[in-house]
Amino acid sequence: MDWLDRVAGLRRWTGNGVRAPHKPLLLLYALGCYQRDAGGELRYSVVEEELKRLLVEYGPSHATTPAYPFHHLVSDGVWEVRTDRGPGSPGSGVGLLRASGAAGMLASGLREALGEEPALLGRLARVLLDAHFPTSLHAELCEAVGLDLERAETGVELAARRQRDRRMRELILTAYEFQCAFCGYDGALGASVVGLEAAHVRWWSHQGPDEVDNGLCLCSLHHKLFDKGVLGLGEERRILVSQRFVGRSEASRRQVLSLAGRPLIGPQAGAPSVADRHREWHARQVFHGAARQPVGAGPG
Repeated sequence: MDWLDRVAGLRRWTGNGVRAPHKPLLLLYALGCYQRDAGGELRYSVVEEELKRLLVEYGPSHATTPAYPFHHLVSDGVWEVRTDRGPGSPGSGVGLLRASGAAGMLASGLREALGEEPALLGRLARVLLDAHFPTSLHAELCEAVGLDLERAETGVELAARRQRDRRMRELILTAYEFQCAFCGYDGALGASVVGLEAAHVRWWSHQGPDEVDNGLCLCSLHHKLFDKGVLGLGEERRILVSQRFVGRSEASRRQVLSLAGRPLIGPQAGAPSVADRHREWHARQVFHGAARQPVGAGPG
């Protein structure tokens, strides 16, 4: 059986041309869960809220429920559901799924194929990401479902790699009260934040921990500039701007150059600030060159 073709051909509701990523989102979530625990099952009443959040952030603009894909994905042959009474889904009703103890997991044949060929997981995830979501959201979406795509694509065994903490984004955004620590941007689309990301100060790929004192809530622009070394953190948690950065427009002056010397915004009382050891790592390993003087500061 060609599982790639089966996943690529998921049947989706297509009424009035409305985007319907419900099944792809559930399947990505299930792949992330499988990667962490190959034998685990997803009890609807336990995962319902997480699935709702995924639909709010990455689904259509109208209100919807994860109950529909939880039931209907079975018909695609990649998902199975059982209840407290035995195999089979009780239907797409939220109350039925909750009351019956409905639990889902990847279909047995798919689990067997993944056990025999671990790198298949990464290829399946790529099919779902490429077919249903823009490239700009791939990394964020993988983080949201707890999927390590690099490990999935190489098939490296779990014990050989560190696991990311899938709660990192929520913990960091909450600590910084859902605003960029550099500029204060706090955009939201309905109940969902948009354009805000959890940035590691010491990179995760370089042994940076998934902890609040190694994170910043940053808007997409300042996250990119922070990781490129245009922006950094100095003593007293003040923002550094590299002398090597050149920006002549008013937008560059307002969004980058004017940040020099400003204190970080947040975190909220009781949440840990960025630890000096992580700040110093970023200054040594990532930040480019000397820092600019704050706007209006004299040469002395």
